[in-house]
Amino acid sequence: MPVDRAMDRAMYNRGYDAILLTGGSARRLGGKDKPALDVGGVPLAARVAKAAAGAHRLIVVGPAPDGFVPDVLTREEPAGGGPVAALAAGITQVSADFVAVLAGDLPFLTAGVVDRLHAAVAALDVALLVDDDGRDQLLCAVWRTGVLRSVLAGRSGGSVRALLAAVPPERVERLAATRSADPPPWFDCDTEEDLASARNWTAREKTAREKGSA
Repeated sequence: MPVDRAMDRAMYNRGYDAILLTGGSARRLGGKDKPALDVGGVPLAARVAKAAAGAHRLIVVGPAPDGFVPDVLTREEPAGGGPVAALAAGITQVSADFVAVLAGDLPFLTAGVVDRLHAAVAALDVALLVDDDGRDQLLCAVWRTGVLRSVLAGRSGGSVRALLAAVPPERVERLAATRSADPPPWFDCDTEEDLASARNWTAREKTAREKGSA
């Protein structure tokens, strides 16, 4: 069936909701509450929430976040059941035609990147970020809501990659982050070393801003 671009553009203009995942065991961080960890004076999840400022509704799936109040707070079943279970819980709260799916540990994600993903998905089913090694960032994506609901139907576990595999390849858009972006928006904090790098980046940015305003 040919794509009706006028209809897609009208749907795109209705905006998007966002599902922000704050669960997970954070094993490589010793089981710490990762989304609450401080980077540049702001909890990780709050930094991601700021990048989703254009969302009509921000739906958090997982523990209550520090630093902001979402529009909806819910939990996956069972708690800690993984990202697919979390998405299945979050999608029930989505009312917009498009939905951003975002991990809670992306300290350098920006509203501009989320807007690019939203714009790219206007005539497709999924738009996701890729890193500079060409790897899909499955939890930094915007989906057509009906498609995500469809591929989640009947699932309570499994992998996010399996969800993506259920979408025809020609309906998926992969966007590369601008390489000049430093630190990169796809950078996540899985280990103590990652967290230290993120904090060092923000400290250098703060120093550069202070020098520029002196």
